[in-house]
Amino acid sequence: QVQLVESGGGLVQAGGSRGLACAASGGTDKNLYMAWFRQAPGKEREFVACLRSDGRTYYADSAKGRFTISRDNAKNTVYLQMNGLKPEDTAVYYCAASTFNSGVYVYSSLQFYPYWGQGTQVTVSS
Repeated sequence: QVQLVESGGGLVQAGGSRGLACAASGGTDKNLYMAWFRQAPGKEREFVACLRSDGRTYYADSAKGRFTISRDNAKNTVYLQMNGLKPEDTAVYYCAASTFNSGVYVYSSLQFYPYWGQGTQVTVSS
């Protein structure tokens, strides 16, 4: 069983930066995929970024060039560095993990990830 705890959310002005962290415990050495999703008020949860254990990264179009996902294996922690924040980035950000790839769902889908954190709120003021 994998447990995920996010931190780093808060209020930031448009154009600013914010870093999120996701501390993982339990079976972390088997985590093939670590990802960040977000959910804005009244909207569905959407994919932001993914990091495979081999170091390959994937980003949503809205995150490319502004967000960076990275991992510190020694700390079992995944990070999301967000730069150039916009009001439309306001959302609850969730960390997700999967220890396997069934081949049924793609890495950008919610169903791909059986493990989720509780989320951390990021609010970008204009």
